[in-house]
Amino acid sequence: MQRSAAAPTAAPRRRAVTDGGLAGEVIELEIPARAEFVALARLVVSALASSDSTLADERIDDLKLAVSEACTNAIEAHDAAGSAERVLVRCHAGADALEVRVEDRGHGFDPAGLPDHPPVTDPDRLKFERGLGIPLIRALVDEVEFSPTDEGTSVRLVMRLGANGAGPG
Repeated sequence: MQRSAAAPTAAPRRRAVTDGGLAGEVIELEIPARAEFVALARLVVSALASSDSTLADERIDDLKLAVSEACTNAIEAHDAAGSAERVLVRCHAGADALEVRVEDRGHGFDPAGLPDHPPVTDPDRLKFERGLGIPLIRALVDEVEFSPTDEGTSVRLVMRLGANGAGPG
């Protein structure tokens, strides 16, 4: 696996944009595809989410965990592809939702191809040590969308703000 010779830096960029008709703040963070940088992604997402007082602390914790899972998957995709590129984390604070995109440059991943896990009451469930990240992400956020391509995968996580941000539906 090849790593970039440049020093591992991760600097967030903040800008105001209009994205899909929603004006708001966007923060972009490029992190090296290494596990020690997942905490930085969580911190940036948490800071943006905390700036909106309508999102409960428990919901912010849910989003941080979902971002951790998505970043970990992206890092694993980079490792599998031998990619030295960085993982992109893009946060968009809109009027009614907070959106986080995690983009990797792996081989592309379609979660529809994952095997179903047995129910939690089935003893065979204990044989599944891995593969719980995607179901966990789906349980934690209001919306999740996976967009796989040959150049990588984009995971879009959405948390609704205000009265609509009570939890995943």
